[in-house]
Amino acid sequence: MSKIIRSTNAQQPEDSSIVEIKLQNFFEPIHYGETEDERIEELSQQKTIDIEAERQQMLEQANDEIEQQKAQFEQYRKEQLAEIEALKQSWEEEKVILQQEAYEGGFAQGYEDGVQKANATMQQSLQTANETMANAQKNAASYIESQEAVLLELALTAAERIIHTTLDRDDEIFVSIVRRGLKEAREMKEIKLYVSPKYHPIVTEQQKELAEMFPVNVPFMVFVNEDLLDSESYIETNHGRIVVSIDEQLQELRRQLYELIESKE
Repeated sequence: MSKIIRSTNAQQPEDSSIVEIKLQNFFEPIHYGETEDERIEELSQQKTIDIEAERQQMLEQANDEIEQQKAQFEQYRKEQLAEIEALKQSWEEEKVILQQEAYEGGFAQGYEDGVQKANATMQQSLQTANETMANAQKNAASYIESQEAVLLELALTAAERIIHTTLDRDDEIFVSIVRRGLKEAREMKEIKLYVSPKYHPIVTEQQKELAEMFPVNVPFMVFVNEDLLDSESYIETNHGRIVVSIDEQLQELRRQLYELIESKE
C-alpha cells in the first residue's frame, strides 16, 4: 500500500520532479492459525507429559522399595547361612567331644545316640532355613506383583486430577469433549444433549455452532439436568443413550486395566 502526498502550498517549478512519499504498513495482520483441535491436541500432549512424569516418579519410588526389600532379603539370607555354618561348626566340635567321650568311657551306644540327636537337630535347622528362604522369595514376588496394581491406581488418580484441573481452567475443553460425543450421534434422527448446571450456559451459547454438525432436518436440543455432576453429560437419541462423562470413561478405563492385570496372573 502506498500513497502520494503533494503539498498544495509549495510552488512547483515547471522542471521540478514530483517527490513520492511511501507509507509502509508496519502492522502485519495476525493470523490465528491454531485450530481448536490443535489446541486440544497440545493440551492432551501436555497432560500426557505430566502423567508420564508422575508415572515415572512413581515407578522410581516403587523400584526403590523393591530394591530395599531385596537388600533386606539378602541380609536375612546371609544371616541364615551364617547360622547354618555356625551349626555345622558346633556339630563338628560336639562330634569330636562325643567321640572322645565314647572312646574313653566305652559307651558306644551313647555315642550313637548323640550322633543321631545331632543329625536330627542339623536336619531341622537346614529345613527351617530352606523354608524361610522360600517364603522370603514368595513374599518378594507377591510384593512386586502388588505394586502393579498400586502403580495403576496412582496413575489413574493422577490422570483424573489433571483432567479435572484442566476443565476448571478452561470451559472450552468441556465443549470440545461434548462435540466429540456428538460426532458419534451424527447419523441419528433426534438428538437431546443433557449437561450439568455448571456447563449449561456455555453449551447453550454454542448450541447454534454445535447444531451445524447435523442436517437441518435433525432437531438438536440442549437440556440441563441438576442431578448430573459438573463434568457429566449424556446424549439421548432415537437409538439410545451415549454417555459423555469423563468420570464414567475413567472408570471404564480402570476396569479394563485391572482385567488386564488379572489376566496376567
